[in-house]
Amino acid sequence: MHRALELAALGPVVGDHARVGAVVLAPDGQVLGEGWHRGAGTAHAEVDAMSHVAPELLRGATAVVTLEPCNHTGRTGPCAVALMEAGVARVVYAIDDPGAHAHGGADRLRAAGVDVVSGVLADQAEQFLERWLLSVRLGRPWITVKWASSLDGRAAAADGTSKWITGAAARQHVHEQRAAHDAILVGTGTVLADDPSLTARGDAGELLAEQPLPVVLGDRVVPEDAALRRHPRGVVVLPGHDLDRSLRHLRELGVHSVLVEGGPTIASAFIAAGLVDEYLLYLAPVLIGGPRVALGDLGVGSISERRRLDVASTTSLGPDLLVRARPARARGAEGAQNDRSMP
Repeated sequence: MHRALELAALGPVVGDHARVGAVVLAPDGQVLGEGWHRGAGTAHAEVDAMSHVAPELLRGATAVVTLEPCNHTGRTGPCAVALMEAGVARVVYAIDDPGAHAHGGADRLRAAGVDVVSGVLADQAEQFLERWLLSVRLGRPWITVKWASSLDGRAAAADGTSKWITGAAARQHVHEQRAAHDAILVGTGTVLADDPSLTARGDAGELLAEQPLPVVLGDRVVPEDAALRRHPRGVVVLPGHDLDRSLRHLRELGVHSVLVEGGPTIASAFIAAGLVDEYLLYLAPVLIGGPRVALGDLGVGSISERRRLDVASTTSLGPDLLVRARPARARGAEGAQNDRSMP
Protein backbone atom coordinates (compact mmCIF):
# COMPACT_ATOMS: atom_id res chain seq x y z
CA MET A 1 0.00 0.00 0.00
CA HIS A 2 2.92 2.36 0.64
CA ARG A 3 4.02 1.70 -2.93
CA ALA A 4 0.48 2.26 -4.24
CA LEU A 5 0.43 5.69 -2.56
CA GLU A 6 3.77 6.52 -4.18
CA LEU A 7 2.30 5.58 -7.55
CA ALA A 8 -0.82 7.67 -6.89
CA ALA A 9 1.39 10.72 -6.41
CA LEU A 10 2.54 10.37 -10.03
CA GLY A 11 -0.93 11.34 -11.24
CA PRO A 12 -1.86 14.94 -12.08
CA VAL A 13 -2.56 17.15 -9.07
CA VAL A 14 -5.45 19.02 -10.70
CA GLY A 15 -8.46 17.79 -12.66
CA ASP A 16 -11.81 16.10 -12.12
CA HIS A 17 -10.47 12.82 -10.77
CA ALA A 18 -8.95 11.17 -7.73
CA ARG A 19 -5.23 10.37 -7.67
CA VAL A 20 -5.10 6.60 -7.25
CA GLY A 21 -2.33 4.02 -7.36
CA ALA A 22 -2.44 0.22 -7.57
CA VAL A 23 -0.12 -2.78 -7.31
CA VAL A 24 -0.90 -6.32 -8.49
CA LEU A 25 0.72 -9.16 -6.52
CA ALA A 26 1.16 -12.85 -7.27
CA PRO A 27 0.05 -15.37 -4.59
CA ASP A 28 3.67 -15.53 -3.38
CA GLY A 29 3.84 -11.73 -2.97
CA GLN A 30 5.83 -11.00 -6.11
CA VAL A 31 4.93 -7.73 -7.82
CA LEU A 32 3.33 -8.44 -11.17
CA GLY A 33 2.29 -4.96 -12.23
CA GLU A 34 1.90 -1.36 -11.11
CA GLY A 35 -0.31 1.46 -12.28
CA TRP A 36 -1.83 4.83 -11.51
CA HIS A 37 -4.57 7.09 -12.79
CA ARG A 38 -3.23 9.63 -15.28
CA GLY A 39 -6.31 11.85 -15.44
CA ALA A 40 -9.94 12.01 -16.49
CA GLY A 41 -10.76 9.67 -19.35
CA THR A 42 -7.68 7.47 -18.87
CA ALA A 43 -7.54 3.97 -17.42
CA HIS A 44 -8.09 3.79 -13.67
CA ALA A 45 -5.18 2.62 -11.54
CA GLU A 46 -6.37 -0.99 -11.19
CA VAL A 47 -6.90 -1.41 -14.92
CA ASP A 48 -3.59 0.31 -15.68
CA ALA A 49 -1.75 -2.05 -13.32
CA MET A 50 -3.45 -5.13 -14.77
CA SER A 51 -2.59 -4.05 -18.32
CA HIS A 52 1.06 -4.80 -17.55
CA VAL A 53 0.33 -8.39 -16.46
CA ALA A 54 -0.26 -11.46 -18.60
CA PRO A 55 -3.95 -12.47 -18.30
CA GLU A 56 -3.15 -15.96 -17.03
CA LEU A 57 -1.16 -14.48 -14.13
CA LEU A 58 -4.05 -12.31 -12.97
CA ARG A 59 -6.14 -15.30 -11.91
CA GLY A 60 -5.69 -15.75 -8.18
CA ALA A 61 -3.71 -12.49 -7.86
CA THR A 62 -4.13 -9.74 -5.26
CA ALA A 63 -4.83 -6.11 -6.22
CA VAL A 64 -3.73 -3.43 -3.73
CA VAL A 65 -5.30 -0.04 -4.43
CA THR A 66 -5.46 3.26 -2.54
CA LEU A 67 -9.20 3.86 -3.18
CA GLU A 68 -12.14 1.47 -3.28
CA PRO A 69 -12.58 0.14 -6.85
CA CYS A 70 -15.34 2.07 -8.55
CA ASN A 71 -18.75 0.59 -9.29
CA HIS A 72 -20.03 2.78 -12.09
CA THR A 73 -19.60 3.45 -15.79
CA GLY A 74 -18.32 6.90 -16.62
CA ARG A 75 -15.58 7.65 -19.14
CA THR A 76 -14.37 4.14 -18.30
CA GLY A 77 -16.07 0.98 -17.09
CA PRO A 78 -16.39 -0.19 -13.46
CA CYS A 79 -13.07 -1.27 -12.00
CA ALA A 80 -14.87 -3.78 -9.77
CA VAL A 81 -16.10 -5.61 -12.87
CA ALA A 82 -12.66 -5.48 -14.51
CA LEU A 83 -11.10 -7.08 -11.43
CA MET A 84 -13.76 -9.79 -11.30
CA GLU A 85 -13.48 -10.61 -14.98
CA ALA A 86 -9.69 -10.81 -14.72
CA GLY A 87 -10.01 -13.44 -12.00
CA VAL A 88 -8.37 -11.44 -9.23
CA ALA A 89 -8.92 -13.35 -5.99
CA ARG A 90 -8.22 -10.65 -3.39
CA VAL A 91 -8.59 -6.87 -3.31
CA VAL A 92 -7.02 -4.73 -0.59
CA TYR A 93 -7.81 -1.00 -0.49
CA ALA A 94 -7.28 1.95 1.84
CA ILE A 95 -10.48 4.04 1.94
CA ASP A 96 -14.06 3.85 0.67
CA ASP A 97 -15.01 5.94 -2.34
CA PRO A 98 -17.43 8.61 -1.02
CA GLY A 99 -19.00 9.23 -4.43
CA ALA A 100 -22.67 8.31 -4.57
CA HIS A 101 -22.28 6.76 -8.03
CA ALA A 102 -18.81 5.22 -7.65
CA HIS A 103 -19.29 3.68 -4.18
CA GLY A 104 -20.19 0.01 -3.83
CA GLY A 105 -17.34 -1.66 -5.65
CA ALA A 106 -16.26 -3.53 -2.53
CA ASP A 107 -19.73 -5.00 -1.97
CA ARG A 108 -19.95 -6.02 -5.60
CA LEU A 109 -16.59 -7.79 -5.36
CA ARG A 110 -17.58 -9.59 -2.15
CA ALA A 111 -20.83 -10.73 -3.72
CA ALA A 112 -18.80 -12.27 -6.52
CA GLY A 113 -16.67 -14.22 -4.06
CA VAL A 114 -13.61 -11.97 -4.07
CA ASP A 115 -11.82 -11.59 -0.73
CA VAL A 116 -11.90 -7.86 0.10
CA VAL A 117 -9.90 -6.09 2.82
CA SER A 118 -10.38 -2.36 3.51
CA GLY A 119 -8.79 0.25 5.77
CA VAL A 120 -5.11 -0.50 5.09
CA LEU A 121 -3.12 2.75 5.61
CA ALA A 122 -6.44 4.59 5.67
CA ASP A 123 -5.08 7.62 7.54
CA GLN A 124 -2.29 8.14 5.01
CA ALA A 125 -4.69 7.77 2.11
CA GLU A 126 -7.16 10.22 3.69
CA GLN A 127 -4.41 12.80 4.07
CA PHE A 128 -3.15 12.26 0.54
CA LEU A 129 -6.62 12.65 -0.99
CA GLU A 130 -7.95 15.29 1.42
CA ARG A 131 -8.82 17.90 -1.19
CA TRP A 132 -10.68 15.50 -3.45
CA LEU A 133 -12.41 13.73 -0.57
CA LEU A 134 -13.67 17.00 0.93
CA SER A 135 -15.01 18.19 -2.41
CA VAL A 136 -16.94 14.96 -2.96
CA ARG A 137 -18.24 14.72 0.61
CA LEU A 138 -19.32 18.36 0.97
CA GLY A 139 -20.28 19.11 -2.62
CA ARG A 140 -17.95 22.10 -2.83
CA PRO A 141 -14.29 22.58 -3.76
CA TRP A 142 -11.43 22.70 -1.27
CA ILE A 143 -10.81 26.40 -0.56
CA THR A 144 -7.33 27.89 -0.05
CA VAL A 145 -7.22 31.59 0.81
CA LYS A 146 -3.98 33.41 0.07
CA TRP A 147 -2.77 36.90 0.77
CA ALA A 148 0.52 38.77 0.98
CA SER A 149 1.04 41.42 3.62
CA SER A 150 3.54 43.35 5.68
CA LEU A 151 4.29 42.19 9.21
CA ASP A 152 1.79 44.73 10.48
CA GLY A 153 -0.97 43.21 8.35
CA ARG A 154 -1.15 45.70 5.50
CA ALA A 155 -1.82 44.51 1.96
CA ALA A 156 -1.03 47.86 0.33
CA ALA A 157 0.24 51.35 1.05
CA ALA A 158 -2.15 54.23 1.76
CA ASP A 159 -2.24 55.14 -1.96
CA GLY A 160 -3.26 51.61 -2.88
CA THR A 161 0.07 50.47 -4.34
CA SER A 162 1.03 46.89 -3.51
CA LYS A 163 3.64 45.82 -6.11
CA TRP A 164 5.59 44.31 -4.65
CA ILE A 165 5.22 43.71 -0.93
CA THR A 166 6.94 40.33 -1.16
CA GLY A 167 10.04 39.27 -3.07
CA ALA A 168 10.57 37.16 -6.17
CA ALA A 169 10.77 33.80 -4.34
CA ALA A 170 7.41 34.33 -2.64
CA ARG A 171 5.77 35.48 -5.88
CA GLN A 172 7.06 32.42 -7.74
CA HIS A 173 5.70 30.19 -5.00
CA VAL A 174 2.29 31.76 -5.58
CA HIS A 175 2.48 30.82 -9.25
CA GLU A 176 3.25 27.23 -8.26
CA GLN A 177 0.20 27.24 -5.99
CA ARG A 178 -1.95 28.54 -8.83
CA ALA A 179 -0.83 25.59 -10.96
CA ALA A 180 -1.66 23.21 -8.10
CA HIS A 181 -5.32 24.32 -7.90
CA ASP A 182 -8.15 23.70 -10.35
CA ALA A 183 -9.35 27.29 -10.23
CA ILE A 184 -8.30 30.74 -9.04
CA LEU A 185 -10.96 33.11 -7.75
CA VAL A 186 -11.09 36.89 -7.39
CA GLY A 187 -13.80 39.50 -7.07
CA THR A 188 -14.73 42.06 -9.69
CA GLY A 189 -13.07 44.74 -7.55
CA THR A 190 -9.68 43.08 -8.00
CA VAL A 191 -10.25 42.72 -11.75
CA LEU A 192 -11.12 46.40 -12.15
CA ALA A 193 -8.35 47.67 -9.87
CA ASP A 194 -5.43 45.44 -10.89
CA ASP A 195 -6.35 43.89 -14.26
CA PRO A 196 -4.70 40.58 -13.30
CA SER A 197 -4.00 37.82 -15.82
CA LEU A 198 -4.40 35.06 -13.19
CA THR A 199 -2.09 32.75 -15.10
CA ALA A 200 0.51 30.42 -13.57
CA ARG A 201 3.94 31.44 -14.85
CA GLY A 202 7.53 30.29 -14.49
CA ASP A 203 10.64 32.24 -13.51
CA ALA A 204 11.04 33.63 -17.02
CA GLY A 205 7.39 34.59 -17.32
CA GLU A 206 6.45 31.57 -19.43
CA LEU A 207 3.10 29.89 -18.96
CA LEU A 208 3.26 26.71 -16.90
CA ALA A 209 1.73 23.51 -18.27
CA GLU A 210 -1.08 23.52 -15.69
CA GLN A 211 -3.28 26.61 -15.70
CA PRO A 212 -6.05 27.31 -13.17
CA LEU A 213 -9.52 28.18 -14.39
CA PRO A 214 -9.99 31.91 -13.65
CA VAL A 215 -13.22 32.68 -11.79
CA VAL A 216 -14.63 36.16 -11.11
CA LEU A 217 -17.26 36.65 -8.43
CA GLY A 218 -19.49 39.72 -8.42
CA ASP A 219 -21.93 41.81 -10.42
CA ARG A 220 -19.73 44.43 -12.06
CA VAL A 221 -18.88 43.81 -15.71
CA VAL A 222 -15.47 42.39 -16.59
CA PRO A 223 -14.18 44.70 -19.38
CA GLU A 224 -13.82 43.15 -22.81
CA ASP A 225 -10.17 44.24 -22.93
CA ALA A 226 -9.35 42.81 -19.47
CA ALA A 227 -6.27 40.60 -19.30
CA LEU A 228 -8.48 37.78 -18.01
CA ARG A 229 -10.25 37.65 -21.37
CA ARG A 230 -6.98 36.38 -22.88
CA HIS A 231 -6.48 33.59 -20.35
CA PRO A 232 -5.84 30.21 -22.06
CA ARG A 233 -8.69 28.61 -20.04
CA GLY A 234 -11.19 31.39 -20.70
CA VAL A 235 -12.96 32.94 -17.72
CA VAL A 236 -15.99 31.98 -15.61
CA VAL A 237 -18.02 34.89 -14.22
CA LEU A 238 -20.33 34.10 -11.29
CA PRO A 239 -22.75 36.99 -10.62
CA GLY A 240 -24.00 37.80 -7.16
CA HIS A 241 -22.44 37.14 -3.78
CA ASP A 242 -23.87 33.76 -2.82
CA LEU A 243 -20.74 31.80 -1.98
CA ASP A 244 -22.55 28.51 -1.38
CA ARG A 245 -24.27 28.61 -4.76
CA SER A 246 -21.10 29.70 -6.55
CA LEU A 247 -19.03 26.91 -5.03
CA ARG A 248 -21.65 24.30 -5.86
CA HIS A 249 -21.58 25.51 -9.46
CA LEU A 250 -17.81 25.23 -9.61
CA ARG A 251 -18.01 21.71 -8.22
CA GLU A 252 -20.48 20.83 -10.99
CA LEU A 253 -17.86 22.07 -13.46
CA GLY A 254 -15.40 19.53 -12.08
CA VAL A 255 -13.48 21.97 -9.89
CA HIS A 256 -12.13 20.27 -6.75
CA SER A 257 -9.81 23.00 -5.44
CA VAL A 258 -9.92 26.80 -5.53
CA LEU A 259 -7.22 29.34 -4.70
CA VAL A 260 -8.88 32.56 -3.51
CA GLU A 261 -6.60 35.46 -4.46
CA GLY A 262 -9.02 38.33 -4.22
CA GLY A 263 -8.54 41.37 -2.01
CA PRO A 264 -9.62 41.88 1.61
CA THR A 265 -13.34 41.94 0.81
CA ILE A 266 -13.59 38.54 -0.82
CA ALA A 267 -11.04 36.87 1.47
CA SER A 268 -12.94 38.13 4.51
CA ALA A 269 -16.24 36.90 3.06
CA PHE A 270 -14.91 33.34 2.72
CA ILE A 271 -13.44 33.40 6.23
CA ALA A 272 -16.59 34.86 7.80
CA ALA A 273 -18.66 32.15 6.08
CA GLY A 274 -16.43 29.41 7.51
CA LEU A 275 -15.53 28.15 4.04
CA VAL A 276 -11.72 28.19 4.25
CA ASP A 277 -9.85 24.89 4.43
CA GLU A 278 -6.31 26.25 4.25
CA TYR A 279 -4.49 29.58 4.49
CA LEU A 280 -1.33 30.62 2.68
CA LEU A 281 0.01 33.79 4.30
CA TYR A 282 3.03 35.45 2.70
CA LEU A 283 4.58 37.84 5.19
CA ALA A 284 7.18 40.41 4.15
CA PRO A 285 9.61 41.87 6.74
CA VAL A 286 8.37 45.43 6.19
CA LEU A 287 6.09 47.85 8.02
CA ILE A 288 3.56 49.95 6.10
CA GLY A 289 0.87 51.16 8.48
CA GLY A 290 -2.24 52.93 7.30
CA PRO A 291 -5.74 51.72 6.46
CA ARG A 292 -5.07 49.08 3.77
CA VAL A 293 -5.39 45.98 5.93
CA ALA A 294 -5.21 42.44 4.55
CA LEU A 295 -8.61 41.48 6.00
CA GLY A 296 -11.85 43.26 6.69
CA ASP A 297 -14.71 42.43 9.03
CA LEU A 298 -14.85 38.75 9.97
CA GLY A 299 -17.85 39.00 12.27
CA VAL A 300 -15.63 38.87 15.35
CA GLY A 301 -17.20 41.14 17.93
CA SER A 302 -15.12 40.17 20.95
CA ILE A 303 -11.91 38.33 21.66
CA SER A 304 -13.86 35.24 22.70
CA GLU A 305 -15.12 34.97 19.10
CA ARG A 306 -11.67 35.06 17.55
CA ARG A 307 -10.99 32.52 14.82
CA ARG A 308 -8.21 30.22 15.89
CA LEU A 309 -5.81 28.62 13.42
CA ASP A 310 -3.41 25.71 13.60
CA VAL A 311 -0.09 26.53 11.97
CA ALA A 312 0.90 23.58 9.77
CA SER A 313 4.28 24.95 8.67
CA THR A 314 6.44 28.01 8.26
CA THR A 315 8.84 28.34 5.33
CA SER A 316 11.41 30.99 4.45
CA LEU A 317 11.09 32.24 0.87
CA GLY A 318 14.02 34.56 0.41
CA PRO A 319 13.46 37.43 2.86
CA ASP A 320 9.78 36.54 3.27
CA LEU A 321 7.95 34.00 5.40
CA LEU A 322 5.19 31.66 4.27
CA VAL A 323 2.79 30.56 7.00
CA ARG A 324 0.58 27.64 6.06
CA ALA A 325 -2.35 27.31 8.48
CA ARG A 326 -5.73 25.66 8.85
CA PRO A 327 -8.84 26.31 10.95
CA ALA A 328 -8.20 25.02 14.47
CA ARG A 329 -9.43 21.50 15.11
CA ALA A 330 -10.59 22.32 18.64
CA ARG A 331 -14.31 22.26 19.27
CA GLY A 332 -16.33 24.39 21.60
CA ALA A 333 -17.07 28.08 21.85
CA GLU A 334 -13.94 29.12 19.99
CA GLY A 335 -13.58 26.20 17.59
CA ALA A 336 -17.09 25.42 16.41
CA GLN A 337 -17.41 28.65 14.45
CA ASN A 338 -14.49 27.60 12.25
CA ASP A 339 -16.41 24.63 10.83
CA ARG A 340 -19.25 25.01 8.41
CA SER A 341 -20.42 22.46 5.87
CA MET A 342 -22.64 23.40 2.97
CA PRO A 343 -26.08 21.74 2.91
